[in-house]
This record gives sequence, structure tokens and C-alpha cells, in this order.
Amino acid sequence: MGTLVGGSRHTVGLQVDGAVVATGDNKFGQCTLEKWRHIVDVAAGNVHRATNTGNTHTVGLKSDGSVIAAGWDKHGQCAVDDWRDISAVAAGWCRTIGLRRDGSVIAIGRNNEGECDTSSWQNIIAISAGDWHTVGLARTGSVVAIGNNRYKQCSVLDWKNIIAIDAGYLHTVGLRRDGTVIATGQNTDGQCDVADWRSIVAIAVGSKHTVGIQEDGTVVAVGDNRFGQCDVISWRDIVAIAAGCGHTVGLKKDGTLLAIGDNSYGQCGVGGWHNIQMPIV
Repeated sequence: MGTLVGGSRHTVGLQVDGAVVATGDNKFGQCTLEKWRHIVDVAAGNVHRATNTGNTHTVGLKSDGSVIAAGWDKHGQCAVDDWRDISAVAAGWCRTIGLRRDGSVIAIGRNNEGECDTSSWQNIIAISAGDWHTVGLARTGSVVAIGNNRYKQCSVLDWKNIIAIDAGYLHTVGLRRDGTVIATGQNTDGQCDVADWRSIVAIAVGSKHTVGIQEDGTVVAVGDNRFGQCDVISWRDIVAIAAGCGHTVGLKKDGTLLAIGDNSYGQCGVGGWHNIQMPIV
């Protein structure tokens, strides 16, 4: 479940009481979430850096399995009011993905490259959405992916023993059961250079950077660092992380938060947040 997520220009946090806090660009109301209640999972559209980067949305899963969304809706990606029996949500560029309790997957929004063609998926336990590709983790530890595959970001059929997945702009990352990490896709900024990572317990993927929490609560990061979003070597006692388009956020075990990177829209303004849910171990 996502308790802390980074969007293109905003950050969202899920509080212990099921309320949601958000900071950053609110051009389309993607941060106007004060009335959301009984939320158990959140997702935010994390997209490529471009003039329309702020065109994004936020999705929330309610405790009753229904879904709510706010923000940019040009492609109908926020039309989720009739969704039921959902156990997890993901948000990509122009679309929303929902994991049903029976392991099937529903998708709505832009589908120019087949990124919403998930109707045949079964026995899925986790989902993630990149810009133009969608990824699913099967109960067996294998991975499926559809959509744009120009940079081989969907070339995951040989992945095994995966326990977590995340997708960026044009790359996909998987956390193996043994604490190692695998990545495929565009690697122009080194965002896929994770082969030497060890003892990783959680991952987060931004547009062009990849972040991992190690067993000891320290953090590693690779990829685009033009805003300092990978300068996390000094972080300690981290239990959850989120990666936005150009920023990184960490939740410490004492409940405080750290953020670094692009703050042009106040997306790193999480210092005053309290009572963010700790991840379920």
C-alpha cells in the first residue's frame, strides 16, 4: 500500500486516520484532498518533465474498496466512481490502474499504446504505472508489462522472485526476494544502474531516478540528479520513500519526513507533516 507518493510536481501522504495531505502544484486540484476520508492507499501521476508536467492527478483507495480521484481528467483518468472491490491503485500519465481483490486489473484513461489493456491479467498482487507502460506483479513472483516498449521497459518476462515493482518515465524496476534489484528500460541517466545494490527492502522510482531503502534504514539512489534528488546518502532511519519527477521524499521511523530535489512548486514542503502511516512490514 502507498502511504507516501511523489507526483510530477506534488507529494501526497496518507495519515493514520485515513485522511490525506498533499503539497505542491495544484493547477488541476490534484492537491485539494482535504475532504478525503477512509483512504487506505494513494497514488499520484508521476510523469516526464515537460511543459505539461503539471497535468497530473491523484487517486485514493477507500477502505470499502471504492476509488476516488482528483486532478487533470482530459482522458477520463479520474472517472473511477463506479470502481468496486479494489485492493490497490496506481496512476500513470493520463490513466489510472486498479487492482481488484480477485487479482484482476482494471484501467481507464489514455490507451494509445495499449497501456490500459490489462483485462487478461490474473493473479496480480501489485501494480505500477509509468508514463506509457503498465506493470503487474504476479503472485508467483513473475512480472507482466504492457504499453510502450521502445526502450525495453516492458521486457520483464524473465524476471523471477520479485516482491515489489515500480515504473518510471521509461524504465521499470523490480525488487527481488533476496534484496537485490533489477531494472530495464531507458538508462541515459544511469537510472537502471542497480545491479550492485544489496539488502534492499523497498524501492521507489521517479521519472529518471531510482531510490532504494537498505535494511539498516539508509538510502541509495541512482539516475538523474540535476535537482539533487539523488543526494540521499546522509539519510538514516528511513522506513518509506517516494520518488517524484525530480524530487525524493523519505519517512523516518520517528514519523518525521525528509525531502530533497526540485521544490519549484513546494513539493518538498513536507516538514510539518505528522501522523503519516508507517508501511506494513
